[in-house]
Amino acid sequence: MEAALVLKDKYDAQVTVLTMGPTQADFALKEALAMGADEAILMTDRAFAGADTWSTSLTLAKALEKMDFDLIIAGRQAIDGDTAQVGPELAEHLKIPHVSYVEALEKDENSLILKRRFEDGYHKVKVKTPCLITTLSEMNRPRYMKVGLIYDAHREKEIKKITFDDLDIRKEEIGLKGSPTKVKKSFTKGAKTAGKLYKDLDEKEAAKLIVEKLKEKFII
Repeated sequence: MEAALVLKDKYDAQVTVLTMGPTQADFALKEALAMGADEAILMTDRAFAGADTWSTSLTLAKALEKMDFDLIIAGRQAIDGDTAQVGPELAEHLKIPHVSYVEALEKDENSLILKRRFEDGYHKVKVKTPCLITTLSEMNRPRYMKVGLIYDAHREKEIKKITFDDLDIRKEEIGLKGSPTKVKKSFTKGAKTAGKLYKDLDEKEAAKLIVEKLKEKFII
């Protein structure tokens, strides 16, 4: 959100926030409007329920196909499924280039200069618009909402709704029916047991012990 607002401040860009979810998701959209977004859209319909990442990205793509955009900014990953798949899949559906793990952005005429983070360094990438990026939290620090914009978000501005009937798509392609993956079971990760410390081993004994433990875990 902050990355989009920085572009708005510098280049007078139009910022539209789009999300798919239940009607309660309008609270987050109102926060985005209060931060400075120009328009907010909520995609909500029972037909969208139960969607995996593929079905979610396809549904979002069908809405975005009807819009005019230069840049789509998404987060790196959701905090529930934690897959980091929706952003890249959305770009594939729209047939536009995408760059993930972006931590810095500069505009260069009809292109963007992006700093893409890796564990051991970063890549500097130039990509033409329209395109999609997924961002890291290190990219910026979100601004506070303004009092006047908070008032406008709750009293003056309306959140546009998009339902199944607004999209050119079949019900078999979306929601639970259109999801090629299903969650069979979910569970809380168990706590680790206390480790065991081995002392006074020479190199050969230590190496032998390591091999034995790896075999016990079926790693080798």
